[in-house]
Amino acid sequence: MSASPVPPSFSTTVTRLRAAGCVFAEDEAELLLSTARTPDELDAMVERRAAGHPLEHVLGWAGFHGLRIAVDEGVFVPRRRTEFLITRAKALAPPRAVVVDLCCGTGALGAALVAALDRAELHAADIDPAAVRCARRNVTSAGGRVYEGDLYDPLPAALRGRVDVLLANVPYVPTGEVELLPAEARVHEARVALDGGADGLDVLRRVTAQAAAWLAPGGSLLFETSERQASAAAAVVAGDGLVPQVVTCEDLYATVVIATRAA
Repeated sequence: MSASPVPPSFSTTVTRLRAAGCVFAEDEAELLLSTARTPDELDAMVERRAAGHPLEHVLGWAGFHGLRIAVDEGVFVPRRRTEFLITRAKALAPPRAVVVDLCCGTGALGAALVAALDRAELHAADIDPAAVRCARRNVTSAGGRVYEGDLYDPLPAALRGRVDVLLANVPYVPTGEVELLPAEARVHEARVALDGGADGLDVLRRVTAQAAAWLAPGGSLLFETSERQASAAAAVVAGDGLVPQVVTCEDLYATVVIATRAA
């Protein structure tokens, strides 16, 4: 029995994506074809992808920890390596956990964590209005609330001292290295989600400075960093009265710092 012929739209899409330098052209073509509703929409999506737009922005969604997360143009795309942070957070969360997702971007971290927990309470915040609009699509459907503002500023005061798991996907790229990032990030994601200041730890310092006041006794702050920044990040955590632990996942090239408030 002969094999089924490849649909012309698939082969044409693969060819266009390959010509644009897309390494996983076949996989991307399948995603684009399954998402586009009309031939004209498919053509426009392929054109955007070939022009260098992140695949997730073109599709309008990203797969993350088993969920389909809405991703709007200009908003930070959740990375697969960050799933390791969710795995560690899940192991730490008590029953009916209070979860806060700072620098939430799409809200992927908070949405993924509460989806894995039983009856968790979720709050998320971001300073970027575009991210807040996007996060509301993901977090609201997960039963949570999203606030617009700088770090802890927009959070309800009633959360102080009650947060069991504080997720903070802070920007940690040193300012001088932002221009070295791939164009997909450098051009198409908000700089506020990438630039972590001179040494990449400026936003982290502001998060850890207030973390103990928001965490419940025994609660933990979790954030991602680079391997070379991990020691400095752990020192920042310890300086603000939290107990740091650095954990890594070689398969995902992920480094996470867990900072715990004493019980």
